[in-house]
Amino acid sequence: MSNSGSGNTGSGASGGAWRNDGGVPPHAFDPDLQPELFRGLLTRRVFAFLIDLVVLSVPVILGYIFIFVFGIVTLGLGFMLFWLAWPATIVWAIVYYGASIGGPHSATMGMRVMDLELRTWYGASGYFVLGATHAVLFWVSISFLSPLVLLVGLFNSRRRLLHDVILGTVIINSSVRTQVTPAARSW
Repeated sequence: MSNSGSGNTGSGASGGAWRNDGGVPPHAFDPDLQPELFRGLLTRRVFAFLIDLVVLSVPVILGYIFIFVFGIVTLGLGFMLFWLAWPATIVWAIVYYGASIGGPHSATMGMRVMDLELRTWYGASGYFVLGATHAVLFWVSISFLSPLVLLVGLFNSRRRLLHDVILGTVIINSSVRTQVTPAARSW
């Protein structure tokens, strides 16, 4: 098979070698060079998840209490709002994850408490759609593969879970990342 018509004549700046890397940047976080970014990550992620569950649950519980009281006040008519509670819970969770991961810290409240942040594999911060998709893929994968999702993190050096691998994201220790940056010189 010939490669005619590809536009590569072999006389480029690369010394005549044909190369097509697609312009893809390398991984930004190397566990061999920066192991402190990934130390204790899975344990911190579990506690961050539990904190996020509390943050998500409080408004949902308050919503259910409001609907119940409203149902009593309206002599039963308000109870018809209960069918909206489950879809509203899902929308709330997606908006929470999307807005917090898409925010300036690239982390949910639980992740911020545990000094974690989400980055793409090439180092960019998160955005709303990535955060919302990250949450949906996590909940879908945990529904079907329950504890097996966590096992994936034990067998790779970046401690990425199944949905991280699919989306191309990395969770890192943000406190370590901020200490790595060099200090400004005053002279």
